[in-house]
Amino acid sequence: MNGTTRRRRAADLFAWWRARGPQLLGALLAAAAGLLLVAPRAPALLQAWNALLRDSAAGLVRLADFAVLPPVLLGGGLLLMAPGLAQRARLAWVVSVLLAGFGAGLEAWSGQRHSASFVLLLALLLVLLAYPRRYDHSSVAAGTAFGLLGIGGLTVYGVLGSLWMGAGYAPPIRNLTTAFYYTIETMSTVGYGDIVPRTAQARLFTVSLIVAGITVFATTLSVVIGPLIGGSIKRALEHRMQRQQRRNHFVILGASSLAYTMWRDLHERGVPVTVVLTPGRASPFPAEADVVVGDATRNEVLEEAGVPQARAVLTLRDDDAENAFAVLAVKELAPGVKTIAGVNDARHLAKIRRVQPDMLFAPQVLGSDLLVRTLFDEPIDNDTVSRLLFPQR
Repeated sequence: MNGTTRRRRAADLFAWWRARGPQLLGALLAAAAGLLLVAPRAPALLQAWNALLRDSAAGLVRLADFAVLPPVLLGGGLLLMAPGLAQRARLAWVVSVLLAGFGAGLEAWSGQRHSASFVLLLALLLVLLAYPRRYDHSSVAAGTAFGLLGIGGLTVYGVLGSLWMGAGYAPPIRNLTTAFYYTIETMSTVGYGDIVPRTAQARLFTVSLIVAGITVFATTLSVVIGPLIGGSIKRALEHRMQRQQRRNHFVILGASSLAYTMWRDLHERGVPVTVVLTPGRASPFPAEADVVVGDATRNEVLEEAGVPQARAVLTLRDDDAENAFAVLAVKELAPGVKTIAGVNDARHLAKIRRVQPDMLFAPQVLGSDLLVRTLFDEPIDNDTVSRLLFPQR
């Protein structure tokens, strides 16, 4: 392998890393840390859960060491966020930073500073903080995962907490069914009053469950439903504002190479341009172009493109017959707007002149005449150009 090949491969590897490396590394670290947090503690948690199903009192004894629960919830959350990190989801980045920071602190507090899970959590936190701008996508999937994680974790917290403090309620909470019922009733702030906290600890726990429930539900709605509604409102407002701003601009009808070249030249000069495309036609224009999709011979489409307020309309479609009909439609809707018709076939020049556009542009005729005059050293003056561009009335 020669030096040029090695440099090329190194450049390709560097380009790949810049494009996808940080987010994939973050996803792998999140998945690995999540597995290391969940796997060692899963058997103990499963045994405690089975004991809880058989006998609530015995299960509570097994769950007396609540240190097993937070790492499992943290690991499950990181596993859920890993796909979102791979997709550059901003929400997944925020949640993963919180989970990784809390998990690393929990591992350090419990004396596990040299464990593999602590090292992975710390590495994940450093990678996420080093590349925050890579995670700039709004992901409904990540938002849904966050909502499920929050609601699920809060439900587990409510069920175990109400069972733990069951004697402080009237009537006492002594089984899973009652604990789950009380948790959902409190989280949703319904509060039928059939189960009432009597001790100070039970009341404080109930307050924490209410506050956490309102926060989780509100956050879930804002994260999952908010972007969908907000996106629709944003698109509607942008569309309305765009229509209001279509004044004193140029309108190009068509997606031909000439139409694209004209749009590019006008855009480079800072001139506002609106393009009307035929439905089903591939667009050569970039995302920032102001594009209206519709039949250019229909008044409502021309009005949406702002033709009555335009400086000029250029019909530059591939079909000369369509250009002629478009000129007629523009003149019917806005007689005072200047029309410029492109002619693809020089044989159609006379026919296009019959619809009386304000200016004709036939690249073949113009280019041929200029080339002939150049070959024979004939002068090219304004009269020559005007004769080629403006139709003879």
